[in-house]
Amino acid sequence: MALSRDSGGNQGSSEQEATDVSTTTSSRVIRPAERTRDIRYAVRDVVLLAEEAARGGLEMLSLNIGDPNLFGFAPPEHLVEATCEAMRANLNGYAPSSGIPEAIEAVNAEARRNGIRPICHTFITSGASEAIELALVALVNRGENVLTPSPGYPLYTAVLAKLEVENRAYYLDEENGWQPDIDDIAGRIDANTRAIVVINPNNPTGSVASRETLEALIELAIRHNIVLFSDEIYDKLLFDDREHLATASLSQRAKIITFNGLSKAYVVPGFRIGWGVISGPPDELESYCEAIRKMERARLSANHPEQYAIRPALEGDQAHLGQMMKRLERQRDLTVERLNAIDGISCVPPHGAFYAFPRLECNVSDQEFCARMIREHGVVIVPGNGFGQREGTQHFRVVFLPDEEVLGKAFDRIAEVTAEYR
Repeated sequence: MALSRDSGGNQGSSEQEATDVSTTTSSRVIRPAERTRDIRYAVRDVVLLAEEAARGGLEMLSLNIGDPNLFGFAPPEHLVEATCEAMRANLNGYAPSSGIPEAIEAVNAEARRNGIRPICHTFITSGASEAIELALVALVNRGENVLTPSPGYPLYTAVLAKLEVENRAYYLDEENGWQPDIDDIAGRIDANTRAIVVINPNNPTGSVASRETLEALIELAIRHNIVLFSDEIYDKLLFDDREHLATASLSQRAKIITFNGLSKAYVVPGFRIGWGVISGPPDELESYCEAIRKMERARLSANHPEQYAIRPALEGDQAHLGQMMKRLERQRDLTVERLNAIDGISCVPPHGAFYAFPRLECNVSDQEFCARMIREHGVVIVPGNGFGQREGTQHFRVVFLPDEEVLGKAFDRIAEVTAEYR
């Protein structure tokens, strides 16, 4: 009996301890910062679905990631060799916070060739993404807002969410070749607006802003004394014999930061080498430039040996671009032709980058459509709501870096599924 009483007593004690542990564990869970709650990155988020589908044995057709290296594109050899030489010379320590002089000189020379002046400050970063984040952190306070394109690259919304700054989306006009809607932008500016972002060529639509559009954006920026962020990472990837027009080349009065890097045109996204070039009235920008310098110093430096690839990239042989664009143009043409041939899909032809942003015109949400394409058919595409879109419209983003055989298979499967919703 004593043993029975002890057992019963121990059982009661164990149950109480379990309750106490459960309560204690619940109260001790580490809560993440509220600022992370609204951070989304659709391009990477779909990878989880794709990995699940791949485990089920599906043939996966990846049209989601803008990484040219995955699809048979390679950087020019002289760029790789310059990096290796720097590493062999043991230039593997910290670099100057703003970047090595050789790299800054090369970026400034490229900016001047593009008509950008006066140049107030240039800084080399871990990809153009870090340049964008440093520029936002140094500029915007909580309670203020930044105007970003919709559709647009989700990095901007992710960084603004982290900073607890309002992202105020403006629309691109699909009926006008995805040009920024200037009237929409003008109507969203208020006393708390600090910057307008333009992505040109645009990700995810592949649109290229016209001179008239850029001049109208500059006029708004000057009138309201706000900074214009010009993301030009795809400036060398243009179709149909178009020439790139740097936003900052159109005005010496506007306060403009031009972002660029080696990732896309020079096929080294893994190098993580980008930059920002601040131009405009020097006396009106110096305080802001110094704020960015503080941010640069706080994070020490960008990758060091890879910075030695900047000068040979910008000033060396550009033959790889011609070969790259010849292939991409064929794949762009195939993409537009095949998508527009599907009843229930329409696609505005892209004129730059390697993305298309087709519209779904059938009875299904972009989220459901893309999830089904991934889970059941192995076609990895990204829903339009991850980039922004007008209310009541549904889109998805296609990366046309894969070869024509892969694209053809993917479009066959997309056509099959779309037909079911029609």
